[in-house]
Amino acid sequence: MSTHATGNESDNPIIRAFSALVAGLNSVGTTWIFVLMLIINVDVLSRYLFNAPIQGVAEIVELSIVGIVFLQISDAVRAGRLTRSDGLYLQILKRRPVIGRVMGAVFDLAGSVFFIFILQGAVPRLIEAYERGYFAGNEGLFVVPVWPIRLILVIGCIVVALQFALLAWRNVRAVQQLLKPAA
Repeated sequence: MSTHATGNESDNPIIRAFSALVAGLNSVGTTWIFVLMLIINVDVLSRYLFNAPIQGVAEIVELSIVGIVFLQISDAVRAGRLTRSDGLYLQILKRRPVIGRVMGAVFDLAGSVFFIFILQGAVPRLIEAYERGYFAGNEGLFVVPVWPIRLILVIGCIVVALQFALLAWRNVRAVQQLLKPAA
């Protein structure tokens, strides 16, 4: 039983565009993983064959993990792949759909609020990193600015908060449909 959509939302251009954005961010994250894998493998081979490691691989990996997570988390939420325990929830949804949908709406609203709180802390850190020119690495060897990763974090928080809000709205609509008297 799907816990997500009710009605035909595919006709709404805003929802279609938002879904395309979520899928696009996920694709960028997946491509980033592939590129990161190539960089790591080239670094390992370079160390082994030539005793010449590539400078900055550790910093690139460190920053990439954060970027990839925030690029892909909204798609995980949209697809229902976010880690949570669904056993009890799915049973309630099956046996008591109204209660289940209300629980789903509460969970999704809590997720949205959670990411809004993260966003409130992330925006000042993004501004600070940009204005002060923060970087990762060692000057003279390899440096990379940190503001682009913090920007990805901010964008990811906005998109996942909106995704949770959309799912909450869908659950509220499902409750309305379930409570509507039969004609």
